[in-house]
Amino acid sequence: MKKLPFLLLSLLAIACSKPKEQFELWLTDPKAGILFQKVLDYDISESPTQSILVDPETSFQSIDGFGYTLSQGSAKHLLSMEDSARSSILEELFGKKGNAIGVSYLRLSVAASDLNEFPFSYNDLEDSLATDPELEHFSLSYDTLDVIPVLKEILKINPDLQLMASPWSPPAWMKDNKDTRGGSLLEEFEPAYAKYLVKYIQAMQKEGIRIHALTIQNEPLHPGNNPSLLMLPEQQARFIGQHLGPAFQEAGISTKIIVYDHNADRPDYPIAVLSDSLANPFIDGSAFHLYGGKIEALSDVHQAFPDKNIYFTEQWVGAPGDLAGDLAWHTKNLIIGGTRNWARTVLEWNLSSNPSLTPHTDRGGCDRCLGAITIDGNEVTRNSAYYIIAQASKFVEPGSVRIDSNELDGLSHVAFQRPDRKKVLIVLNDSKEKQVFEIKEKEKVILAELNPGAVGTWVW
Repeated sequence: MKKLPFLLLSLLAIACSKPKEQFELWLTDPKAGILFQKVLDYDISESPTQSILVDPETSFQSIDGFGYTLSQGSAKHLLSMEDSARSSILEELFGKKGNAIGVSYLRLSVAASDLNEFPFSYNDLEDSLATDPELEHFSLSYDTLDVIPVLKEILKINPDLQLMASPWSPPAWMKDNKDTRGGSLLEEFEPAYAKYLVKYIQAMQKEGIRIHALTIQNEPLHPGNNPSLLMLPEQQARFIGQHLGPAFQEAGISTKIIVYDHNADRPDYPIAVLSDSLANPFIDGSAFHLYGGKIEALSDVHQAFPDKNIYFTEQWVGAPGDLAGDLAWHTKNLIIGGTRNWARTVLEWNLSSNPSLTPHTDRGGCDRCLGAITIDGNEVTRNSAYYIIAQASKFVEPGSVRIDSNELDGLSHVAFQRPDRKKVLIVLNDSKEKQVFEIKEKEKVILAELNPGAVGTWVW
């Protein structure tokens, strides 16, 4: 790594009491052109004006991981690359050595999402009036052509990668409108849909792919996407309590059942489902997006049900992207805000895109979703979500625990303790001025400097 010029350094640190004490600093400062670089030399002459106090004796939730969604489009873009080029970028994304960013969690769609070429399920029927409650025509179908092959390559790099799956729609024949878009699951087919999800998890297991968690429905209050489904909390509770939970139990499936998977403006939805006495014992926790509401709503659900987990599962970056704005907003609200409000995961939407932002479905598919990377042939462009996740995923390993740190004006931050007992602190300068501050943990003191809009990660 080459030495950075002094004027470009926006995150600099020295150990005041022990000058040779070892710690690691990584920086992303869009305005200075510094993109996820390790800082090697430090020189700060100004006195700090604030102190970040890190307290490892006070701990909160464990962390499962940071990552993205592997859509069918993302898989297709990767498969379009030459083998050596694909191997290189997958190693960079999912590896743990050198400059690899150590992505530890991926979300999958159960059958098609809106970033597929067209909507499909694993049990589509040619006759629009036909039904198949015994699921005799079940098949992983199109996923065997792209998502599954790419997943197998990723799992060779990181066998400990955790996977969450989310359905966008049941098979159309199970729905009241017989369409992939909108409509509701017919109550008479709730047992068949539970069996469908069981078969998905079992079929993936046969491919050597373990699904660690399943959300019941992506964005259950947004039936305008394609595919999509309207599922109100009363039905979600009934479906889990009477059908899916017992079906998992009977099949010996340990996959976590997670409710809601939608915006933070409706914490009443997961609270209503968790309040159902039949459903509650089968539920691990709740998942959230932040296209509406405030991130603090995650803590409202945690306070109502402190024995249930919280996950942050999706946020998109709109093309063409604005690294300075995206980095600051997503870091403050998701990486820092999400984990400070009990999230065990922070997942950005869409691992990769191509220059034309295809594929996506018609009648509601996202035509502006910018991937963490853009793939054009064998060329890779790293976009906002790459850097947002990298500042956390490389350092905060699964099994790390969030620890206490004081909140400050102008310096958003969150701290973790890893399984190896090392501490990690992620800081965003969300003020308009340069900030000089100190980091204190017991007798250890680190002096630091951060330009406006820059994000730094310390490890010691």
